Amino acid sequence: GNCVAMISGDAERTFVSWPGAESMLNLDMMASVRVAPGDWVFASGYTLSYPGSRDALADWIEALPAEIPFVFDPTPVISDIPRAILDRVLARTSWLSCNTAEAVQIAGAGDVEAIAAGLLSNHCPSADGVIIRAGAKGCFVRLADGSRQAVPSFKVAAVDTNGAGDTHIGAFVSALSRGVPPFEAASYANAAAALSVTRHGGSSAPTDQEIQTFLSHDDRMTTVHGREQEA
Repeated sequence: GNCVAMISGDAERTFVSWPGAESMLNLDMMASVRVAPGDWVFASGYTLSYPGSRDALADWIEALPAEIPFVFDPTPVISDIPRAILDRVLARTSWLSCNTAEAVQIAGAGDVEAIAAGLLSNHCPSADGVIIRAGAKGCFVRLADGSRQAVPSFKVAAVDTNGAGDTHIGAFVSALSRGVPPFEAASYANAAAALSVTRHGGSSAPTDQEIQTFLSHDDRMTTVHGREQEA
């Protein structure tokens, strides 16, 4: 498929997209996608929004080995995902990453702490945690054990917010997969997203070294990769 992103003067974006091969999946196609111990699996709500792919993908996700972490982002097209499909995928989710509007659509209105708690108790019963992204305000993380933290963002001059959410998820999962604790992984992801919005284009994710350098110049202590860095 194709997607055209139009960026306004305030760095926000509007998408014009049309589906392609990703909208036509069946279980035979999915059978060739193998997972192994140590792998992490991510799925986007976009693929679940397509009538020609949602059933096969949901079946495949449900059949994942229990030890494989599954990360889900419902994306802005959440309203196009049938509730039955959405509920099946949420039930298998290890980590849910969504923005505030998407979280409200799943769990209902309320303050962020109540919404996060509701996501875990009522919709993602097997999840390790949920992360609610709030753009320039950072993110809120709640773990299955009840611990929670609002993780602040970093001040930057944004020129293009296209890809910031994807960068955030990728950085968060990358950190988790290396053993970084969730709250620290969220700060790492906030830094990655902050860097991405200072660059034009959808492929603006920074490298690990760029993130580490950015964090090392921040005015507060940050722990990433299991070691402390202080400006």
